[in-house]
Formats: sequence, structure tokens, C-alpha cells
Amino acid sequence: MRVVPHGVALRGAARNPVILLGETHDDAAVHRWQLHVAAGLLALGEPMVMGFEMFPRRVQPVLDQWVGGQLSAEAFLERADWSAVWGFPAELYWPLFHFCRQMRVPMRALNCERPLVTKVGKLGWEAIDDAEREGITPARPASDSYRRYLYAIGGRSPLPGRPASPDAPEFDRFVRAQQTWDRAFACGIADTLKDLPGHRVIGIIGRGHLEHGYGTPFQLDDLGLRSSILLPTREAMFPPRTPDAIADLIFRIDDR
Repeated sequence: MRVVPHGVALRGAARNPVILLGETHDDAAVHRWQLHVAAGLLALGEPMVMGFEMFPRRVQPVLDQWVGGQLSAEAFLERADWSAVWGFPAELYWPLFHFCRQMRVPMRALNCERPLVTKVGKLGWEAIDDAEREGITPARPASDSYRRYLYAIGGRSPLPGRPASPDAPEFDRFVRAQQTWDRAFACGIADTLKDLPGHRVIGIIGRGHLEHGYGTPFQLDDLGLRSSILLPTREAMFPPRTPDAIADLIFRIDDR
């Protein structure tokens, strides 16, 4: 691990068409960091679009209206069905939303509907009709490393009936559900690049879908798209804990 200047880090990340900014959803300091990075990337001079895990595809017209200055803040949240589809305080995200509106950075909805995730987890992709797939293609099968990672995350808050190991067949349901989100974000990003050629896509996505490149970056690679993974930390040092690097760049935030 080595320390690089902020500008050098951003220019390096921008060599790829997709830059993924991992977040902890309820951490205001992390959202400020996302804003700072997004502003730095926009200053590099290339057109940019920001994709959000927080919105399902069906509300894309609402995002377009918000960026276009056609909606008040209250109308934006109401029409985007914020309280139902996300639930975290909107105040955490307003700096990003206002940044997009002020700078005319297009916003894209990357998520799918939760019932689709539940159904894929329970039944698998083969049981989903094309009309229900929301434009999402089947996920590339999870690696063994990703299964172990997901199992370890689940172990932080163990629930009754937890599978005995990451290889247990009953763990497949959870893995399929998680991969539905991973693939939905990847497909949303790929569709954005098709719709807005020449733009750089900034993905605002939970870090659990990004760490070690196991989730959405793995699915983007399957779609032929290279991405840069950027994560924040409060740790003074961030030594690697697995053979796979947790991110391409780690930014230390100090909000004391």
C-alpha cells in the first residue's frame, strides 16, 4: 500500500469508465466524502453521470425532472417514493442530489424492485419471466471468495437457522438475492453508458456490493466494463486482510 496525492488518485481512477464510491448508508461523513470525490472528478473535464442504488428504475423520469429543475425537494421525494424504496434519512443524500441538479449531472436509477430480489432468491432466475426481469440479465455465478465474504458478513448478526457453512445449499438463496442487486446495478450502469456515450459513470452504492471486487465490479467485468473501486475509512492504517485487495483506492476521512 502506498499514499498518493488526491489529484493523482482521481486521475488514476478516471482511467476506467465506471467509478464506484462505496458507502455506509447511514454515515453522513461518507456521503460528504462521496460529494468531494464527485466534485473532483467533474473538475477533470469529462461529462459525468451519477447512478444511485437508492432508486428503482421505475422512478427514472422523476430523477430527470429533478435534475431539470422541474420539481421541488418535497415533490421529488414524494414522487420517487423515497420513504418506501429506501428509508434512510434523505438529509444524508441531499448534498449529492443538489450537486447533480446544480451542475446538471444526470442521475440514473440503478436498482430493481425488492419483490424481484426476493423471488430470485427463493426460486432462481430460471423461474422469472422475461417481463419481470426489469432489463436485468442473469448474474455471473458467485465465486467461492464472495460466498465466504457474504457468509462472514451474515455472521456479524447471526440469525436463527443460519446455514452451517458458506457452501451449504441453503445459503444459495441469500447469495442469489445479493447477486440480483449486484447484477441490477451493473446492468443499470451498462445501460447508462449505452444511453449516454462518452460519459463517466459514478456509482453511489453500498460498500458490501463493492468490497474486494466480488459483487457489482465482478458483474461489470462480466459485461465487459472496467471499474475503479473507491472506499472510505476512518482507520489510520488499512492493512490487507485477504489476498484480494478491498479496493483500488482507500480514502481516509477524519471527522473528529
